[in-house]
Amino acid sequence: MLPSPEYLQSHPNQIPEAVERALSLAHEKESLRAFVTIMRERARRAALNVRDAFRSGQSPPLGGWILAVKDNIAIEGVRLTCASRMLENFESRFSATAVQRLEEAGAIVIGKTNLDEFGMGSSSENTIFGAVRNPLDTERVAGGSSGGSAVAVASGVVHAALGSDTGGSVRLPASFCGVAGLKPTYGRVSRYGLVAYGSSLDQIGALTISCEGLFNLLCVMAGVDARDSSSAHVPPPECNGGLPPLNRSLRMGVPSEYFVEGISSDVRNTVESAIHSLKDRGHAVRAISLPHTRYAIPVYYILATAEASSNLARYDGARYGWRHEKAEELAEVYELTRGEGFGPEVRRRIMMGTFVLSAGYFDAYYRKAQQVRRRILEDFQRAFDEVDVIVTPTSPTTSFRIGEKLDDPLAMYLSDVYTVPANLAGIPAISVPVGKDASGLPIGLQIMGPHFSETLLLQLGKEVEKIQAEAAS
Repeated sequence: MLPSPEYLQSHPNQIPEAVERALSLAHEKESLRAFVTIMRERARRAALNVRDAFRSGQSPPLGGWILAVKDNIAIEGVRLTCASRMLENFESRFSATAVQRLEEAGAIVIGKTNLDEFGMGSSSENTIFGAVRNPLDTERVAGGSSGGSAVAVASGVVHAALGSDTGGSVRLPASFCGVAGLKPTYGRVSRYGLVAYGSSLDQIGALTISCEGLFNLLCVMAGVDARDSSSAHVPPPECNGGLPPLNRSLRMGVPSEYFVEGISSDVRNTVESAIHSLKDRGHAVRAISLPHTRYAIPVYYILATAEASSNLARYDGARYGWRHEKAEELAEVYELTRGEGFGPEVRRRIMMGTFVLSAGYFDAYYRKAQQVRRRILEDFQRAFDEVDVIVTPTSPTTSFRIGEKLDDPLAMYLSDVYTVPANLAGIPAISVPVGKDASGLPIGLQIMGPHFSETLLLQLGKEVEKIQAEAAS
């Protein structure tokens, strides 16, 4: 295991040694397929720079933090593959704003992590590098699409990892692997340097072992960025002194729509027990309704695929990325390059998106989905007039076996049924582990709040962690 960031900050001379340990662990655990690129020399140079910064009297806020970054987030001079044949040899010429801010704060990135191709998936099986394996049961999936990042944290290789969340891609793997995951408010963290999937839904998030750690990362990453027109003009949380304690009782809303047929009994019982424990701590529990939740999955897969079909049109074999060697005429370049450069799930979503944007179906599907998306947001706004936070399961099930749902797209899409509403509404959400099922697989509690309420969510999440620690002692 790695020394904690707090230990390394008080013993900075050991930072290079800790980075070597992380690199060694990444090699030892390569059968999990968490990493696609290891940045050895870059990480070693960064470790020496951070150590020297401490020696010179500086105190970088994330000095000693060892990180991994999902491979759809750019790092200058490092290949950026999106786990796709289309970009397998592409090297980024710049770093994402989130990465740049973390590194300037002293974080040390050791590698890029595996994912579902272009972030499209819920299991991290749709990847040219092979399916990511859950460290708690290597025959099961890690969740997706940020599965590699979740596994890198859960297996102890790094302190934290960046992911992206378009419909649950940080929270679902956090739940499946038993770590904490944060999807910030849309616009809270700059998307500059994140390869676009669904631009109105995408958000860079983070995974680590605690809500305190998520808060520390958010404080550095958050803030307006002139290079991202969708970034919010809202200052980052005040981070001095760490995550402040929660000093008031909250009104917690529990939506009936999240406890219906399809949820496993272990998940239901464990989440209800966690909610009851919070009630015992003085928080109020109220039954609420989010009636348009039932439409979230179809709305999401109309809007996300529509945006994907547009965003992925740039990969044509003409300007950059992979190009089919047998293509001669222009039509062949497009057809062969895109037909073989993209995997089956990406092709499926491009075709779905193209269909719903076509002249005969735009009003029937895309425009109607936008209208229902507005209703979903209004459901949340009404709920937050009555409650402070909303608590639900992160997923209706625990991790499933590798290959179990790969040939059943609808079953795979339903893995995201509890997570996509937060993306459609643009609100923040976290997942924190609250127990295990009968097979010993982790179960996550999702906490959602109003726009820019990340601090409140993480405060309640930290309280959940304390309850779990007390129960285990």
